[in-house]
Amino acid sequence: MTDVLLTVGTRKGLFIGHRHGGAWEFDGPHFNAQAIYSVAIDTRGQVPRLLVGGDSAHWGPSVFRSDDLGRTWVEPRQPAVKFPRFTKASLERVWQLHPAGPEAPDVVYAGTEPAALFRSEDGGMSFELVRPLWEHPTRSRWEPGGGGEGLHTILTDPRDARAVTVAVSTAGVFRTKDGGASWAPSNKGVSAVFLPDPDPEFGQCVHKVARDAVDPDRLYLQNHWGVFRSDDSGDNWTDIGQGLPSDFGFAAAAHPHRADTAYIFPINADADRVPAQHRCRVFRTGDAGRTWEPLSAGLPEEAHYGTVLRDALCTDAADPAGVYFGNRNGEVYASADDGDSWQQLASHLPDVLCVRAAVIGT
Repeated sequence: MTDVLLTVGTRKGLFIGHRHGGAWEFDGPHFNAQAIYSVAIDTRGQVPRLLVGGDSAHWGPSVFRSDDLGRTWVEPRQPAVKFPRFTKASLERVWQLHPAGPEAPDVVYAGTEPAALFRSEDGGMSFELVRPLWEHPTRSRWEPGGGGEGLHTILTDPRDARAVTVAVSTAGVFRTKDGGASWAPSNKGVSAVFLPDPDPEFGQCVHKVARDAVDPDRLYLQNHWGVFRSDDSGDNWTDIGQGLPSDFGFAAAAHPHRADTAYIFPINADADRVPAQHRCRVFRTGDAGRTWEPLSAGLPEEAHYGTVLRDALCTDAADPAGVYFGNRNGEVYASADDGDSWQQLASHLPDVLCVRAAVIGT
């Protein structure tokens, strides 16, 4: 079996799992007592680089990096992510860290709260604010969601380094085609049931967006009520929630190789944030959302209450694919066969906020 690195960000530190052959070993916590909201595993260089968005209750948020799989960590002498003085804003949290594609080998993006996009050209050591999005004419009407006003999703187009898609809670999806010089809302067809106008240009509470592995124009979106698909890079969205026990949820991930294949974890409701029907199940589509199947072999069969947050479901690049999720019960589950069967890797951790996995050897 391939060697896999699995990072688990929790409310009280980072845990790192290694699979050598078929056995998993975990260590941690790294960054003890810090909330870890974002992790990226950058595999574009000769050695993998880990980037971690930590949030200390005493020292505040910071971005750390490791080039030796977490054995040692470096924190910049100056804050890696900092709002310029003219914004009159201060960094509350780093919600997302996203290495761009191989065509931009040193570029890393960061999404923050307050909702903003930052860009690094030195592998994540320092970041600069992407001002055109911060100064977008709709910004004054963006409203924070229940978890704050965070830019939590960043997708780069594998065909064009200048094309970037982001999602903000609760402003919706925005896109640039010119490297960030201009941005446009991209929410046509995505509902906003909590607003007087249920179909606004912006203001949707998008929870997560994932890109199809084979067709870069195909996107999957988990909304605050509603699961959607776009076949034109976000110009238009179609509801694909039929057949799910609930179309409310936070997480969405795409299969790393298969076309038309994505995963979500349905939640009962916004006012009842537990697994749909109190059952621990990941749902998979293999036909771009026309049908969904529950995946539960090896998962708990009794009533379950572990909510999976927006960045706590992911895949790796193995074949068959590894699929992973963690929940607010402090449990971590993994599948080594595309989600067909599962095993529990960890329990009794603090709240799991994010998981990221990468193949690091064979």
